[in-house]
Amino acid sequence: MRKLFLLLVFLITLVHAEAQELPLKKEPIFKAGEVLQYKLKYGFITAAEATIKVLNSDLKFDNNETYRLVVDAKTSGTFDVFYKIRDHYDSYIDKTTLTPYFYQEDVKEASYTRKDKARFTQDTKKVVSNKGTFNAATTQTFDLVSAYYFARSLDISRLKIGEKFKLHYFLGDGIHQLEIKYVGKEVVKSKLGNIRCLKFSPSIEPGRIFRKDSALYLWITDDGNRVPVKAQVEIIVGAVTMEIKSADGLLYPLAKEN
Repeated sequence: MRKLFLLLVFLITLVHAEAQELPLKKEPIFKAGEVLQYKLKYGFITAAEATIKVLNSDLKFDNNETYRLVVDAKTSGTFDVFYKIRDHYDSYIDKTTLTPYFYQEDVKEASYTRKDKARFTQDTKKVVSNKGTFNAATTQTFDLVSAYYFARSLDISRLKIGEKFKLHYFLGDGIHQLEIKYVGKEVVKSKLGNIRCLKFSPSIEPGRIFRKDSALYLWITDDGNRVPVKAQVEIIVGAVTMEIKSADGLLYPLAKEN
């Protein structure tokens, strides 16, 4: 449950990237004050909720200004009685390149607790955490929170259906890659209305949670915001879905169907 919850809360990281430096859109796609709220459902039952915020920060790294990205996640309803989750994540990213300088997490899930920190040095391709020093393959390596905002900001104007890309991210005990395929465009019904979306399918490994033929999909708004609207993954029994509840402080109007 813990790994599945973390995966779905951060499905927003699953947009395309390759090992070389990737171009960002010339115009910003988010600003300080943006607040997104999501719910995680198992079948028809809401199991958890997450809030994601962009804040201005007084901290500077290498004399560069930063945004502070904050994620709070918790279980709800009967799930909160049997498996309580109270997770908090912070990531400090460069306001221009959107790459991370510092990441920390405070994880409380049932009887399990963890506090991890990581310092990113992109020019030397290193990540130093409380679990060791890790060498990266690229000058664009992310934690799961910063990956979300960077991925949203990529220039995907030339993306074609069926193309696959990779994203490099640091998680816990190492640096990993994730392959994602662009599927196409769909209209998704949500709490915010019927939204025109881009659809992606990230690769997943079968195991205790996922079947060999499990499919994972992510829908993001087909507008200037690139906000994740929905994510869905098939598991051993049933499916888990993440849906947007609210979106405040957006820079652009949502791509709503009339």
